[in-house]
Amino acid sequence: MSEVSSQLPDSRPGYDYLIVGAGFAGAVLAERLASTGQRVLIVDKRPHIGGNAYDRYDDAGILIHPYGPHIFHTNSKQVFDYLSRFTAWRPYQHRVLSSVDGQLLPIPINLDTVNRLYGLHLSASELEDYFASVAEPVTQIRTSEDVVVSRVGRDLYQKFFRGYTRKQWGLDPSELAASVTARVPTRANRDDRYFTDTYQAMPMHGYTRLFEAMLASPLISVMLNTDYRDIVSLLPWRHMIYTGPLDAYFDYRYGRLPYRSLQFDHVTHPVEQFQPVGTVNHPNDYAYTRVSEFKYLTGQRHPQTSVVYEYPVAEGDPYYPVPRAENAELAARYAADAVAEPRVTFVGRLATYRYYNMDQVVAQALKVFQDLQAEPDTADDRPVAVSTSAAVTSL
Repeated sequence: MSEVSSQLPDSRPGYDYLIVGAGFAGAVLAERLASTGQRVLIVDKRPHIGGNAYDRYDDAGILIHPYGPHIFHTNSKQVFDYLSRFTAWRPYQHRVLSSVDGQLLPIPINLDTVNRLYGLHLSASELEDYFASVAEPVTQIRTSEDVVVSRVGRDLYQKFFRGYTRKQWGLDPSELAASVTARVPTRANRDDRYFTDTYQAMPMHGYTRLFEAMLASPLISVMLNTDYRDIVSLLPWRHMIYTGPLDAYFDYRYGRLPYRSLQFDHVTHPVEQFQPVGTVNHPNDYAYTRVSEFKYLTGQRHPQTSVVYEYPVAEGDPYYPVPRAENAELAARYAADAVAEPRVTFVGRLATYRYYNMDQVVAQALKVFQDLQAEPDTADDRPVAVSTSAAVTSL
């Protein structure tokens, strides 16, 4: 067990808040609560803070993201200004190419994608007409396949979306909710940025440094390599903030919520640059979905470069809730039980069985903090028992 800044600044016993998970949801709430004088214990099973956004230097001295590339972008000034208290920023606009028919083509699909793929010379207005000519009419948009074929037709769907989606989810797009492919836009101009958010930047010195600054208060204690079940009945606390898997908290009483996971193959190459952009998608070839090169993200200069290959798998750490109607129904049963837990607040993507970008998690945590401040404080300092048999996978 590892513990950081574990000394409470006064003699009062225990903690006001026990936070399970040291990712964005847990860290933001720990920082906000400590800023109001609350004593916080944050616990994580992993040996580090930062959750999946954690970064570190590899053996070659290159800053990498062990859990795959995390690229910050947001339209929220509130979120950006809040995080700016803990980090300076490096401007970065992410670009992605997709390996299709022997070419590396911009994704999201734009004017250059179509012109280069088919050897055309369309203008922006002509591209809209082209999309209209190849689109397949769909009476009611129900699935991810419907979203794409109704917008850009069957051929672009087959080349850019179907194979990637089947690898990513282990399901055909026709079996997935429309929200999966609706996240990826189609553009009639030549904008090749993957995101168009107002604020696009990377933490100047990495995410781990950001989290260290966020958790620096003497009112925050951090316990790593620790399952919250091992300490939940041993230490006094008044309220729990839980950011782990929703079904695990309730000991899977209704069954497991399905997730897709990822395996990462990190490789260092003896060249300064391995690929032309930060990420290259591989929708139709290989078992991996994409390859990302970290020096694009971090701006680091180094004679070598490190990349990560991402392999979607069915088992492992929970990354992506599977967006199907029956899974949403199961999650709703757990959510109803969560509402009935008066001393526990469920926050974050795992605890709500929703896929959130980093900025959305931060915004949710800030809103939860406001809600907690508005609630009457009726708790005492006695230990509170929760389901100590529940298995938790930390963020």
